[in-house]
Amino acid sequence: MTAVHHRTVDVDGLTVFYREAGPADAPVLLLLHGYPTSSHMFRRLIPALAGPYRVIAPDHIGFGRSSAPPVTDFTYTFDALTAVTRGFLATLGVDRYAMYVMDYGAPVGWRLALADPEAVTGVISQNGNAYEDGFVPDFWAPVWAYGADPGPENEARLRPALGREAVEWQYTHGVPDPGLIDPDAWEHDLALLARPGNDRAQLALFADYVTNRELYPAVHDWLRSSRVPVLAIWGQGDEIFAPAGAEAFRRDAPDAEVVLLDGGHFLLESHLDEVAAAIRGFLPRTVAAPAA
Repeated sequence: MTAVHHRTVDVDGLTVFYREAGPADAPVLLLLHGYPTSSHMFRRLIPALAGPYRVIAPDHIGFGRSSAPPVTDFTYTFDALTAVTRGFLATLGVDRYAMYVMDYGAPVGWRLALADPEAVTGVISQNGNAYEDGFVPDFWAPVWAYGADPGPENEARLRPALGREAVEWQYTHGVPDPGLIDPDAWEHDLALLARPGNDRAQLALFADYVTNRELYPAVHDWLRSSRVPVLAIWGQGDEIFAPAGAEAFRRDAPDAEVVLLDGGHFLLESHLDEVAAAIRGFLPRTVAAPAA
């Protein structure tokens, strides 16, 4: 059995929880989770990939077991989440890595790449958007409205996204056999979302999401200029980020490998083996080995 370590480090007074497995001197694969989950979403993927790789999965601030300060003490933006992640990597001494980005992990990953383009040796995007093509309009309409006007009316439209029905839906929509999904996954998320004050943190990130769209042209430039290897592996039934978002990577990374599976948003819950196999086939294309 692969040993998975559960650790914390201090980054500028904040506690960052992370899961880690694999040899300390192996090429690094950084796993960046989405909303509303945490590194918990990688609990089965980590042992499937560790061995040839050092796999590291932190919880973003406000998620999982990392610090979740109130909005009065921390500015919940994607820039701020990225700054903590950069500090986390520096604390661990990680300066080269391939990255797996999913949902919220994608805008954090894109910012990491733009800040230090040479650090990223490969991109695995699992329902991690980088193109306007990926947005499903009906899902995103209340997010854009709240970002433009975070008043009471638009907040009331968005608050259901924090509730049980919406969180469970994120796991089960687009999945032909929802019985494959472990309900403990969404119960874990709901328990952490329910922490006092966490609703305001999540609403702040909803409001900030528009800044991720503004970043896309720079991300596309980076993909073209870096020629970084890309694997876009997607649940084609996702009603948050449509599979067109996966296909779009080929515009700027013509050699991108695009894999569409018969699943939804949280693909690891229903298609772990297929995703792990695709990643194992992809990672040797990256140059994640330490520089000589």
